[in-house]
Amino acid sequence: MGVLFLDQSLKIWVKTNYSLGENIFDLGILRFDFVENPGMAFGLSFGGLASKYILGVFRMVAIFFIGKYILVLIKNKANQVFIVLVCFIFSGALGNIIDNLFYGLVFSSGTSWNNEIEYWVGYSGVSNFFNGGYGGFLEGCVVDMIHLEVYWPSWVPFGFAEKEIFPPVFNVADTCISSSVILILVFYKRLVRKEDLNFGSVLKNNSV
Repeated sequence: MGVLFLDQSLKIWVKTNYSLGENIFDLGILRFDFVENPGMAFGLSFGGLASKYILGVFRMVAIFFIGKYILVLIKNKANQVFIVLVCFIFSGALGNIIDNLFYGLVFSSGTSWNNEIEYWVGYSGVSNFFNGGYGGFLEGCVVDMIHLEVYWPSWVPFGFAEKEIFPPVFNVADTCISSSVILILVFYKRLVRKEDLNFGSVLKNNSV
């Protein structure tokens, strides 16, 4: 829950104190740039409002099964580090879906879909919390702010020279998800047992 609290606190602070597109601070490699993402993690988006609904439902289903999987791992006494990492993935996914589900309802302004031009449109000024809404349920946009500004050296071939290595802006939730997945993959043999991969048990009502 600490991850979820940090993620949401930072997002609310950024959204209620800074304008969309504003640079909050710049430490060279590490920047805080306030952006909103109507799609998936790391600034990836696709389609219009309908795709946002589909993505939101998919996120809810994924969180439900990840939650059940955690209970199965605890019941089966899986590796404690593995359980913690899966909990980080759960918390990160939950942090982003809260934005998706509720931010359109609780913030006065935000990036919204314009049916006339069929494009996502930003806004100006600072948003107010619990002062009207800019969208409906499942229409909120994920708040991102962490930007690692690192460029390829000038000698790198294939057109990458002096271009940004990782341009997407992300948040605490994205960081928890990606870092946990990487750690699981790197230490897979130490963390994961064969019985931990019995995902069929997650679908059974008597599994937890």
